[in-house]
Amino acid sequence: MAPFGSGCTESGGPAGLRHMNLKPAKTREDPDVTLTPLIDVVFLLLIFFMISTTFERNSELAIELPEAAVESEPSKESTIEVSIDVEGRYYVEGRMLVNTKQRTIKTALEKASNDAFPPLILTADEGTPYQSVITFMDVARQLGFSRLRFATQLVEDAE
Repeated sequence: MAPFGSGCTESGGPAGLRHMNLKPAKTREDPDVTLTPLIDVVFLLLIFFMISTTFERNSELAIELPEAAVESEPSKESTIEVSIDVEGRYYVEGRMLVNTKQRTIKTALEKASNDAFPPLILTADEGTPYQSVITFMDVARQLGFSRLRFATQLVEDAE
């Protein structure tokens, strides 16, 4: 028998045997960036914003405000002109109404419209009480008028 340690290598292991490497081989893997979760989140955000956004507000009474800096061409379509003065008195097609009650305004608009619903052109003085304008708009909506235009003056440039 060989003396103790005579058949050993310098590393202390038995002669003729190799060391077993118990550590896994270090293979370098390229990191993968998966875009699927990112795309899912982007689509969810897109859907959320599409649902929560109001694209257009619909109202029963469409109000068209003409540009005040540019003079508009007169419309060839028949219209009903309504004016409200500083005291809140109503004029339909140039004729002053006897009072400011809603029933009177309704009757005057019904007579002027002849069962059609042409656009209404509202001319109100800048000092007109706001309630008078709102009352007129409410009566027009109740009767079924869907187009209302506010008349403005052409602004003179101060330059």
